Amino acid sequence: MSNTDRDDGGGAQQGGAPSPDALLPTLDEEQLGVLRWVGREWGRVSGDPEAWRRALPVDPDLGRYPAPSEILPVRFGRFVRVSPVGGQPSGVEATGEDTRPSRLGRVGSGVRHVLLGAPLRSTAIAYERMRKVVALPVLSADALSSVAYGPEAMLAVLVLGGASALSYSVPVAATIVFLMLAVGMSYRQTIRAYPHGGGSYIVATANLGRVPGLAAAAGLMTDYILTVAVSVASGMAAVTSAIPSLEPDIVAIGVVVIAVLLAGNLRGVRQAGVLFAAPTYAFVLAVFVLVALGLFDAADRGFQPVAAPRLTATEGVDVLLVLRAFASGSTAMTGIEAISNAVPAFRPTEWRNARTTLTWMVGLLIALFAGTIALVHLDGVVPSAKETVLSQLAHRAFGPGFLYVFTQAATAAILLLAANTAYNDFPRVLFLLARDNQAPRIFLRLGDRLAFSNGIILLSVAAAAIYAAFDGRTAPLIPLYAVGVFLAFTLSQAGMVVHWWRLRDRHWRKSLAFNATGALLSAIVFITAGVTKFTEGAWFAVLVVGLFILVTTRIRHHYDVVGKALELHPHAVEVPSRTITPPRSEDGAKRTNAQTSSPEPEAPTEAQSEAETEETPEEIHPLSIVPIATLDLAGMRALAYAASLQQPVLALHISPSEDEAQRFREYWREWGDHLPLKIVVSPYRTIVAPLVNYIESLHHQRPDLTLTVILPEIVVRHWRHRLLHNRLAARLRRALRPLPKIVVTTVPFHV
Repeated sequence: MSNTDRDDGGGAQQGGAPSPDALLPTLDEEQLGVLRWVGREWGRVSGDPEAWRRALPVDPDLGRYPAPSEILPVRFGRFVRVSPVGGQPSGVEATGEDTRPSRLGRVGSGVRHVLLGAPLRSTAIAYERMRKVVALPVLSADALSSVAYGPEAMLAVLVLGGASALSYSVPVAATIVFLMLAVGMSYRQTIRAYPHGGGSYIVATANLGRVPGLAAAAGLMTDYILTVAVSVASGMAAVTSAIPSLEPDIVAIGVVVIAVLLAGNLRGVRQAGVLFAAPTYAFVLAVFVLVALGLFDAADRGFQPVAAPRLTATEGVDVLLVLRAFASGSTAMTGIEAISNAVPAFRPTEWRNARTTLTWMVGLLIALFAGTIALVHLDGVVPSAKETVLSQLAHRAFGPGFLYVFTQAATAAILLLAANTAYNDFPRVLFLLARDNQAPRIFLRLGDRLAFSNGIILLSVAAAAIYAAFDGRTAPLIPLYAVGVFLAFTLSQAGMVVHWWRLRDRHWRKSLAFNATGALLSAIVFITAGVTKFTEGAWFAVLVVGLFILVTTRIRHHYDVVGKALELHPHAVEVPSRTITPPRSEDGAKRTNAQTSSPEPEAPTEAQSEAETEETPEEIHPLSIVPIATLDLAGMRALAYAASLQQPVLALHISPSEDEAQRFREYWREWGDHLPLKIVVSPYRTIVAPLVNYIESLHHQRPDLTLTVILPEIVVRHWRHRLLHNRLAARLRRALRPLPKIVVTTVPFHV
């Protein structure tokens, strides 16, 4: 079985892994030496490997799943039908859904299927390569939507100093524009250095170390949670500006919107190009028309600013006020790193298309932000508790007609799309943390609908709680937002400075200068936001980052302890204590010949399936299947136990990629290839679906066999540590319960 769902704590991030998502841990030379020694010990007590293969009563080569490149997306769906290995199974959902649950279970499953859709059987996720014209709106929604609240957040601070403070809006906005340009150029260098995708967590961990990487991850996750809360709050503000009667219900409506986003993402909605590009392009068009019309009207009066309403200053105009406004307005840069995370999603040449798209996005962001600030300055608009700044500008330019409604609808739509973008990135960061043993392994697991369900649920609960706690208001959320965003920016760009200093390839000085500038400016905003807004809520973001680092470090410590206990050590590996030999090869050959002589074995009738008539040992024909993730002590103990039964044994490894499958084959050969091995390369990137599918296919190939699935199981001392390990055996039992003559057992390994 693959590390995605294996029940152990091994597999720390290894430097030589073939891809950023590699799950199979790399064995160093010392462990390879122990593996060879264990293989020699096995060779002394086990029979001829070929005899074990001849003893198999089944043909393990049932076919293959298609390669990811062969799985082509349909028009609007994210999922594509995939023919199961071994033909079409019957009776069991490949995702592990029990087809004969209790009445309460049937009710629960029915409700879940109505809300989320039925579990996907024999399907795989199709990853489409996006053209630049599609990638731009899909990946830029978070950044471009911030124009709806970034300028207003800046003005909301300046207005506290009265009319004189509002005169600083243009120079502060100009500074933010320069910051956008500098950070955008910095991320162009990141894309060049990390053509397979380089988010803040990956870059900071690789170049600065584990703790800075965790700090970057904490900033990112805070950013994504607040992206959902702030986007929904801003979307509700856009709606209530047009329909004021909904104002008392914004908290309830916003929570319902988050629930809809939760359900949609649990169903596995794909960001289909046309569907998700439309709101972004509509918003860009609306703001450009608004700015153009507003500038045209201002030209008639010689670009003379309209006097702002009379304001009562509640604070003095000082450096602190200006810095707070700068930190608030800088939240217009959220989402600017999304393209550097998604480089593999572009069509070839991926990194070049990603850099081009990033340039377009930064250009659009600067134009929209600067245009909005220019109109605010020329029209004398100030923030209002009843109507957003963008709504006021649209009212002045368009009146209450169609264009005004279109602008507000487009604003609400892109803000909701920006919230949905976080649902893709937040579970991804959790997946990377779990892969590196810094988050519970449940976040590696795909759910019934092939989505990272646990991460999606956690994001929704956290965002809904924060949204409700702040009464659905955007302004109080901004101080929390800026700290997380610019912490991630700062660490990512600082990591890139170290990267170029170490690499020193062609143009490294220019790249280092860009990234150093981005790191410095991001650090200034981060410190400014942390200091000036500390009492307004930034303290909470700082506290969350600190607690996050503490918790993830403790999780990493536990997995390190378990991983150390699972490492191969001389004389610690269990080898069968007596000579083991497979069943007589002629029995296996006889069964295999009987199976091959009938091209289509007859499936048992319902009565035969329900009446399992074996009453004596001679009437039971066994086959042991050992799902194995990696050749550690727990896996070796399960193999030794299975072989000691002196029944036919088949080791089964499910790999998410051919590269990892080849690495496991090499380790298996180093061990000595003593038992038959079947490797299934699965497009599911999960364990239960392909494992159940394969076992079910073996059952239908030889329904007279009793299949015993033997799983290694980690047993921990403390209850709190149980949450960090998957309960694969229980899930398999539920999934395989409808099939007769299948036994699931575990071999415990205590740590």
